[in-house]
Amino acid sequence: MLTLLRQAFLLAGKDFRLFLRDRFGLAFALLFPLLFILGFWVAFGDVAQDDEADGLRFAVATEEAEGGVSRLLIGALAGAEDSPIVAWDADVAHAAVEEGEIAGYVLFPADFTQGAFSGAGAALRVVVSGDDPEREAALRGFAWALAGRIETAALAAQAAVALDGPSALDAAALLAVAERPPLASLRSVSVGDVDPLNVADFTIPGYLTMFVFFVAALGAEAIARERQTQTLERLLANGARRGSIVTGKMLGGLYKGLLQLVILWVVGIFVFGMDFGHSPATVVLVSVMLAAASAAFGVMLAAMVKTAPSASSMAVLASLTLAPVGGCWWPLFVTPDWMQALAKVTPHGWANEAFNNLMLFGADPSDVLPHLAALAAFAVAFFAVALAKFRLMPAA
Repeated sequence: MLTLLRQAFLLAGKDFRLFLRDRFGLAFALLFPLLFILGFWVAFGDVAQDDEADGLRFAVATEEAEGGVSRLLIGALAGAEDSPIVAWDADVAHAAVEEGEIAGYVLFPADFTQGAFSGAGAALRVVVSGDDPEREAALRGFAWALAGRIETAALAAQAAVALDGPSALDAAALLAVAERPPLASLRSVSVGDVDPLNVADFTIPGYLTMFVFFVAALGAEAIARERQTQTLERLLANGARRGSIVTGKMLGGLYKGLLQLVILWVVGIFVFGMDFGHSPATVVLVSVMLAAASAAFGVMLAAMVKTAPSASSMAVLASLTLAPVGGCWWPLFVTPDWMQALAKVTPHGWANEAFNNLMLFGADPSDVLPHLAALAAFAVAFFAVALAKFRLMPAA
């Protein structure tokens, strides 16, 4: 066993030194991903800051004539100090939604007062464009809350009518709006400053995952070339064991992956201001498991191909397929549920989800234990296939 490990480490060291002398390989592994990251950071570096500046606003309009309860209600809400309620004319609000100026508005119908306070019923309408789901959800929530308070006041009005007769309807309706506490009120509470989203916190992990696997996959071409030139066969003739060669190739890929991780993480922290979250050590651990899975993946590819050109083609195809599926090109949490489920069949998906949970959502180490276990399982499975299928001599 000691001999096997010694031979494996010697072979890995030799491959790593050759990699450091390959200028094109180093540029592809280190410079190319940095250019991708820089491009996205420049393009979207100030994303998510507009919402902080604009704040939350609710557009409200009514079709009722002057004297309607809805007009009194809107006036009271919009006139409050620091109110997020903005009163709109109904026709102007509709045109603003169509032109994309606002995401939507709450509309009181023309028969609102009569329907709400007579028992016939009246429905608030939420008019939305569908282009801003976050603000649409907030608008719907506001409408539901408002409707609940109005329903309570309407029941009180109906009770007054039952006791004092129909003449009490108008008085009850107006008192429901004018009394204190009001029919509806809105309070905005600040729970702390929210820092703008740093796009580097999800672009760098995604492209790092992509290029670590890409470089490892392209390493299969070099292994296939060594097989064709009978270099691996000569190693075997000189006393190297088959297991040592396979393990050494995987360790060589691991060294490359760790080098990429160290350099790109350091650049991400000091140049792009990345935040590793509450547990930087766990981010490092996920990175190491990612490098191990990618190294085993590269050796597995080398075991499954016969020639160097086929290895190169397979590496490009696999990398460009697994990267988008695994969330390297976009955050998985913005994708549909079916795509998030599909990502779980790739090591990329587990790694990216772990990075996002730790770096964006403040997850604890225990929250990513399944992700670490999945990456370890991928590494073991890839290496087992490589060990079983690896050929030291060209196929006849």
